[in-house]
Amino acid sequence: MKYFFLLLLASLVLANTGNAQDKKFGLNDFYTDNPELDHTVDSIYNTLSQKQRIAQMIISCTGELGKPEAVVKKLAEDDIIGGVVFLKGSKKTHTETIDELNAISEKNKTLPLMFSMDAEPSLFASRIKGAQDVGKTIDIKTNAKSDSVVTIINQELKEIGVHHNFAPVLDISPGNEAIKSRSYGNNKDSVINLANRFIKCTQEGGIIATAKHFPGHGLVKGDTHKQSVYIDGPLQEVDNYKPIIADGVLSIMIAHITVINNDVFGTNGLPSSCSRRIITDLLKDGMCFDGIIVSDALNIMKAVTILDNAPLLASKAGCDMILMPKDEEKTMKSILAEIENDKAYSEQVIQSVKKILRLKVCAGMI
Repeated sequence: MKYFFLLLLASLVLANTGNAQDKKFGLNDFYTDNPELDHTVDSIYNTLSQKQRIAQMIISCTGELGKPEAVVKKLAEDDIIGGVVFLKGSKKTHTETIDELNAISEKNKTLPLMFSMDAEPSLFASRIKGAQDVGKTIDIKTNAKSDSVVTIINQELKEIGVHHNFAPVLDISPGNEAIKSRSYGNNKDSVINLANRFIKCTQEGGIIATAKHFPGHGLVKGDTHKQSVYIDGPLQEVDNYKPIIADGVLSIMIAHITVINNDVFGTNGLPSSCSRRIITDLLKDGMCFDGIIVSDALNIMKAVTILDNAPLLASKAGCDMILMPKDEEKTMKSILAEIENDKAYSEQVIQSVKKILRLKVCAGMI
């Protein structure tokens, strides 16, 4: 089995060195009914150990506000993570770290890591120090302006080696403490149209886009980095996601927002990122979203760090990617233990892993 695995990886893993014309599948294939793509994903899945499968779901972090490079490299060497989100840093440092992590995957014959970044227009210059300042999201008013901004962001991400952009923000109010100028504004239709334009242009350019923060962070008070934040009553921003989903956004990020006074989608004191009602019942089943569901960061936001084993709760609620857990190895062990005792959860994890592998194939990484 190990020999077959190495042969398969030798033939499949491009480690970002192939030309665009060498890619068999593209991002536009992710949602298609494609037996050849299904077979490719199943073939890769079947060569992986249970630990290697779970690793695909765990996303670590590095950069000036993340974990030390040495820690992340060790996680990669031990095959405990499937990706890394890059926080604040220089283009040179980000590029060097990605090159070193890719070298680890090549040396160990393991699947490539997926690299991500919060490259929203408003955060872009701070995530890549020295990159061109594209201005604030709130100041983007036209499709032409959006396209020019996305072109710059995509080019920078590709040069560094980043595959996955945790953008755009779909929240409709710039008045929220956590969102501010990261929103497209107060007009719902304008927000939806501009966010959708950002997503289409991003994905047509070969970078995975992410709509956030589901089920809506714009019309609430407070900042989930500092405290629990509540949607009191109806979910006023959920409908914003329907046209975004219909038009093919590949991933959605779940906020750490608690829902109260809502008989159908109340979260029983949990943040949405750990609520099965929000992620599985509403987003997956109710809104028919079949893409990648990403939790918001699980390591620093006080709305979620107060919970016991939030990464496992987020996974059981339906998140495919577990973003920035405090302890990646503990997260791995807790998921491995849970799938042994919960058959339904085990089946859910299989689907999460296969979706992530499918995305890596369609992104030209495998």
